[in-house]
Amino acid sequence: MAARRALHFVFKVGDRARTARFYRELLGMRVLRHEEFEEGCKATCNGPYDGKWSKTMVGYGPEDNHFVVELTYNYGIGEYRLGNDFLGITLVSSQAVSNAKKMGWPLKEVTSGVFETEAPGGYKFYLEDKEKLKQDPVWKVTLGVSNLQKSVSYWSGLLGMKIYEKDEEKQRALLGYADDQCKLELRAVGGAVDHGTAFGRVAFSCAKDELPSIEALMKKENQKILSPLVSLDTPGKATVQVVILADPDGHEICFVGDEAFRELSQVDPNGDKLLDDAMAADNSDKWFAEHNMKKVSA
Repeated sequence: MAARRALHFVFKVGDRARTARFYRELLGMRVLRHEEFEEGCKATCNGPYDGKWSKTMVGYGPEDNHFVVELTYNYGIGEYRLGNDFLGITLVSSQAVSNAKKMGWPLKEVTSGVFETEAPGGYKFYLEDKEKLKQDPVWKVTLGVSNLQKSVSYWSGLLGMKIYEKDEEKQRALLGYADDQCKLELRAVGGAVDHGTAFGRVAFSCAKDELPSIEALMKKENQKILSPLVSLDTPGKATVQVVILADPDGHEICFVGDEAFRELSQVDPNGDKLLDDAMAADNSDKWFAEHNMKKVSA
């Protein structure tokens, strides 16, 4: 198995302006690239929606060596229902804690030096109040599972992740593809996993030649494949190949060919401007307000 990389987590967002402020001003991330699409994604990157949508990648540095966030915005949808599937992203940044305090953003100290906060939409972030010790401050993504052993067997046995920690008493496990990458934490939720309508997706890269074998393995093991191997086009940028899977609890997992993705994910120096221009041109909030209507709740 060639080297695999943890790339990003996908959030659906209803309030693009407040969300941008949270990631840029509070977390201190920067816009890496912004893209607008006139119709839904063939691999349901934006969820089960056919209309106009946008994708904004934000992070502390290039996706070549940072775990970042993908913000998908479906025009006309104002909010999504949360489940118990996504339990938080943990990052190490005393600056983010300081920013939150200055902005008056709600913070709750859950353990000594670790603060819980929420991005618009209710997505939880855990901020460790200390200086970052490595290049990428993003430490782990935590997902809820119904059966820890079954999930660990899937992620480790089938997807090849290394088990870094496993705590049967606390019903949690920490896995990853490399010591210097963002980790995946699995935590039992004591029942079924509810994905709501806000369900996200976690993305990894692998050698393009591995994609057919990943799909074949899932078929052999009778595991769910949400999107068989497909090519995705981004206007003016590289075409990538992806396979979309679902783990035993229905968490969506994207594997993308590394070679083309490195080309696609190059940082766009105009990313901030493209996002700001798109938000300025988006009159949907004004239109709904003038017609005494609210955007759809998914």
